[in-house]
Amino acid sequence: MAATLTVTHKSIGAEVRRGAYDVLVDGRRVGAVEMNQTFETSLEPGPHTLQVREGRKASGVEAFEAADGATVAFRCTGKRFLPLFLASFVAPRLALVLRRVQA
Repeated sequence: MAATLTVTHKSIGAEVRRGAYDVLVDGRRVGAVEMNQTFETSLEPGPHTLQVREGRKASGVEAFEAADGATVAFRCTGKRFLPLFLASFVAPRLALVLRRVQA
């Protein structure tokens, strides 16, 4: 049986970076998630990594364990505190936020 991964692109309030984000599982692009949408894919159980990217802007790489039959959920956004938003122009890995949430 497979596990399920969901990635939701959602922000509270205004967000400057509203484009679609590529979803990378274990370093490979598996799809994209649009603003206010959810991307879903099945995974083999076991350890994985997740990252979202938009051009050169990216989130950090998040490691997670996918249990057989379980759903693993993440939320991503481009909304950042102003100093981090400005710093992301120099360090693109600060541009996007990826957080695990309860499924």
